[in-house]
Amino acid sequence: MNRIRAGAAALAAAAVMFVLYPALRPWHDESTAAGALAAMSASTWVPSHTFAMIGFILVPLGLLVLARTVAGTGSGRTLVAAFVTSTVGAGLVLPYYGAEAFGLHAIARQATTNPQIDLLALADQVRYDPIAISTFGIGLLALAVGATLAAVAIWRDNLLPRLSGVPFALGFLLFLPQFFTPAAVRISHGVLLGAGLLWLATALWRTAGAARPRPTRRADPGR
Repeated sequence: MNRIRAGAAALAAAAVMFVLYPALRPWHDESTAAGALAAMSASTWVPSHTFAMIGFILVPLGLLVLARTVAGTGSGRTLVAAFVTSTVGAGLVLPYYGAEAFGLHAIARQATTNPQIDLLALADQVRYDPIAISTFGIGLLALAVGATLAAVAIWRDNLLPRLSGVPFALGFLLFLPQFFTPAAVRISHGVLLGAGLLWLATALWRTAGAARPRPTRRADPGR
């Protein structure tokens, strides 16, 4: 019971993190030197990105608890796959977010006192390095696959409401495309993902007091 509630709490905390990430992120026109400097040197740049990183860590923990809750069933195997895929995805995404949060902020802080620093060029080198952008994209795709697998498992199982995994999966499926949208859309995406995680957390929490029959094994006549 405590394990289930801990998993639900992890998902609920992730919901808060993913709402705060775009809500607190400074929004300026980062295609201009002035806009990039204003955004990346802002005091909320590092905390907002850190919130996202915490969210990426918490989601697989919640999926692990969910997988253990339905262990021994077909849904359990699917949720284990969702946990593994999401963990790999988070691991691939986190280095990129770390570079965004700490690297670009440090460069921008230096650029505030040294006008000779070409912030836009350095930011592009950080963001569009072939290995960095590839691992980031693959990581987000893996997270989307993991969330989709979780939604499919929840739909098939009778432990949680069938639709409780859909907004969560949709939020991660849209995580990569939302980077190419305006600030208002990105903030709305954070709310969508947060709402999906909170719904999933609430549904999981409610199972803590519900008894679930364990699958029984048939007797082997040869023994």
